[in-house]
Amino acid sequence: MEKILIVGLDCATPQLVFEQFASDLPNLAGLWQKGIKARMVSTIPPITVPAWTSMMTSKDPGQLGFYGFRNRGGYDYENLYFANANYVKEKTIWNYANRHRMAALCFGIPQTYPPKPMNGITVGCFLTPDKNADYTFPGEIKAELDKVADGDYIIDIKDFRTDNKDWLLEQIYIMTERRFKAFRHFYKKDEWPFAMMVEMGIDRIHHGFWRFFDQGHRLFEPGNKYENAIRDYYIFVDQKIGELLNELDAQTSVMVVSDHGAKRMEGAICVNEWLKKMGWLKLKSEPKEQTRFKMEMVDWEHTAAWSEGGYYARVFFNVQGREPQGVVPQNDYEKFRDEVKAALEAIADESGKNIGTLVFKPQDIYKEVKNIPPDLIVHFGNLDWRSAGSVGGGKIHIYENDTGPDDANHAQEAIFIWNIEPGRLIEKKDLISIYDLAPTVLKYLGISPPQDMIGKSLLK
Repeated sequence: MEKILIVGLDCATPQLVFEQFASDLPNLAGLWQKGIKARMVSTIPPITVPAWTSMMTSKDPGQLGFYGFRNRGGYDYENLYFANANYVKEKTIWNYANRHRMAALCFGIPQTYPPKPMNGITVGCFLTPDKNADYTFPGEIKAELDKVADGDYIIDIKDFRTDNKDWLLEQIYIMTERRFKAFRHFYKKDEWPFAMMVEMGIDRIHHGFWRFFDQGHRLFEPGNKYENAIRDYYIFVDQKIGELLNELDAQTSVMVVSDHGAKRMEGAICVNEWLKKMGWLKLKSEPKEQTRFKMEMVDWEHTAAWSEGGYYARVFFNVQGREPQGVVPQNDYEKFRDEVKAALEAIADESGKNIGTLVFKPQDIYKEVKNIPPDLIVHFGNLDWRSAGSVGGGKIHIYENDTGPDDANHAQEAIFIWNIEPGRLIEKKDLISIYDLAPTVLKYLGISPPQDMIGKSLLK
């Protein structure tokens, strides 16, 4: 029986894996030289939630019904929820594998906390609040997990936005070492037709150390202490993948994928400050200094729009008959949406040059729109700029993240590597869709992909 192992590297970036660091990554290169490497176009928005679940279900964020980590649970002004596993209603690859009597090993895949009963093992993801929570299935493997991970399995680094870079770098390495070690332990214990792990370290090191290696970053200093931190860590991850490959038999095929890439962050657009300036958001009183935006600050009777979001912006409208104190007439909704969209697309940098913002209407980009979508989804400067929700101070452009040190934003393209014999592919593409992965894996396992999946299998 054919088996497949997927190694997920959150935020691994094509430009680094396939180009800049390629000669230093012999294990990854060995996989793609046997098979295929391609850039993989991620979801809009290209964010950990919902991208991994879109990859595992071949359903877009609208069909899934969540549009980022935090989503509106109702049309009031307070009800935001974190989209954990309880909100995933679509079937994943491992659900289909289980239905065909195949066991699955799932380690750290985003949106698998809280874990659901399954034929196999689940170790929950970074959404786990802390290790006191029940984050494994079955529950009794929790103690074994810690034991095989040198006494303490690390789910995620909670405070990765920090100026204590020595501590952060050490924690990233420890987390990765222990995750791979624990995964190898459980992988060797049984037969797994489908096995998958996701390592968060690349995402964390990009956000923490991008300025130190990217010579185009405005804060780059030649010869700095951390200039090689990102390259060295990629080499370390490649070594860990090599150790894992040594455990495999000839029947196991290997994919290495990411959910999105990373890129230099030019700065941030204070979107709520901008909405104030445009006259679409009014606060009850003006903060004396830059402060976190809170819903209780808003004068709703005189507010037409507000925004949430970090790496991208979710803009919401205050619509009559929809929100409790709505001001935008329903008959004018599309006209107003077009007006706000055009104004966002016209945003310039401080020198007056248009930054190239992309603005999306959910109904235009998703097959279906479930639950409560944003009225607009915004990639400032095509993700060269992030969104900052804070208000006060009067600035539209800021150059430090308002939630702590952060050097990188997410990019639309991810990596896809598979050591499949090229003759088994329909064609060898350089660019694929994130939605193609689930039907491809199912077909490889001998399971007919459901007709309602967005993507298409890469296999003949």
